[in-house]
Amino acid sequence: MDIHIFWEGPFELKDMSKINNESKDYGIYQVYGHHPIYGDSVLLYIGLAVNQTFATRIAQETWNDRPDPLNTHIYIGRLAGRMKVDIDTWDELIERAEKLLIYSHKPVLNTQNTKSLKEGDFLDDRIYNWGSHRDLFPEVSTRRFISSNFEHISEDQIYDASKDTRVDNE
Repeated sequence: MDIHIFWEGPFELKDMSKINNESKDYGIYQVYGHHPIYGDSVLLYIGLAVNQTFATRIAQETWNDRPDPLNTHIYIGRLAGRMKVDIDTWDELIERAEKLLIYSHKPVLNTQNTKSLKEGDFLDDRIYNWGSHRDLFPEVSTRRFISSNFEHISEDQIYDASKDTRVDNE
């Protein structure tokens, strides 16, 4: 399933209270800031805001308690597409996208969904990140990050230019 996310940001923590429109301010968010080992401006966390706006969800977390909250920046992502989806489908898409984004990017403060995901749970999902997606890959797919279809690659023969490994089109 193709999931398109349009990203906006960066926002400072003090600005998050303004992102509280109950008709549209839901989705996925990324948090960037200082980490004592990895340095400044690092992807710290990916989370989701469902059944509550970005403003409400992010206010519940302890980002203001960080050593340098002024250098903590938030990017918000909303589902995008040509067709409207019902609320149950929307919730499912957001949850699937969050899990796959966490799994593929491994933010330093996320503890869930970083180790393994079941291949059958995601079938053939593809996430397209648009706009200000910052450090996220522009495209993430289960075929690349979860699928067992490519486990053999390290054992495959490496192509070379010799005549016996090329296919002739004659």
